[in-house]
Formats: sequence, C-alpha cells, structure tokens
Amino acid sequence: MAYNPAKHNRRRIRLKGYNYSQAGLYFITICCQDRICRFGHIDNSEMTLNEYGKIANNGWSKLPERFPNVELDVFQIMPNHIHGIIILNEMPVGAGFTPVQIINNTPAQNKTDNATTDFNRATARVAPTVSDIVGAYKSLVANECLKIFKMNNETMGKLWQRNYWEHIIRNEQSYRNISEYIINNPANWISDTLK
Repeated sequence: MAYNPAKHNRRRIRLKGYNYSQAGLYFITICCQDRICRFGHIDNSEMTLNEYGKIANNGWSKLPERFPNVELDVFQIMPNHIHGIIILNEMPVGAGFTPVQIINNTPAQNKTDNATTDFNRATARVAPTVSDIVGAYKSLVANECLKIFKMNNETMGKLWQRNYWEHIIRNEQSYRNISEYIINNPANWISDTLK
C-alpha cells in the first residue's frame, strides 16, 4: 500500500509541551484492537469479566507495585476497552532506578565458570510518564492473555489498539464528571460509541 498523507498522517494527540510525568490526575481509555470484545460482557447494566477481563483487572491493580508514584482511582473494564484515572504523585524520596545487576563475562571467565558481578549504581530519579505506565499495563495484560491463547492452541492477534486516549483532569468538576462517566459506563453500554 502506498503512503497516502490524507490517510496515514497521524495527528498529535498529546498536549504539546506538556510534561506527562508531572504530578496530576489523568483519565485514560485503552481500546482493544478492532474493538473486539475480549474482556467479558454487559449483563443487566453490569460488567461480567471473563478470564481475560480478570487479567486486565489484575494488571491494573499491580501498577502501583511497578511505579511507586502511581495511585489508582476509578476504574472500569468494558467488553472491548478500559477506562481509568491514574494519579501521579511526586516521586518518593529514594525512588528512581533500581540498581541493575551486570554480569561481566569475558571468554576466559566463561571457560572457568567464575563470572564476576558488578552493580550499576544509577541514582538519577526519573519519573515515569503516563505513556510509560500505559505501555507497561498494555504489555503486562497482553502477555498474560497470550499465555492462555497459547495453552488453548489459539492465535490471539493484537490485543490493544496502537495508542490510547488521555485527558488531563484539571479541576474537581471535571474529576466528578469523568468519575461518574466511568462508573456508569456499563449502564450506558447500549449507546457506547466504543462498541
């Protein structure tokens, strides 16, 4: 397929110049590829999770373990997408890179099997961006779902759409409106535009 600027030109979807690692509240929506319903179904205005939906739920709850400055707020898994609010706090003192173990193996050491270890003592504090957090979540969930597909000798294909949608929550009223939208999403599934 030839490049067509009208079709293939991706517009910027992030706020230009905004630091997405700074403290704040972020409303996130992540959709399944081709909007395939992978995570369960809506029954009587309530979401019923299948095994993939439970993986998506567990993956979300594990984010604060991986990112010490992340708090989770309102969250909802839908049949083919997820909505959630991520709270980024200032990086805790002492957080940042974890020392990485580097094994220095020279050909001579490999022969004698006496590998020496050294530690990279990186001390720079690097706050994760919203993109880092969403990327980790998407990867974690996709890898866990893929394990089930492989056990069943099935092909999963691509789980997630390429990108995600985000909105910076700037005030209390916006927070309330978005929270209500997320909470009521299963009840509004019949008219959901992501269906």
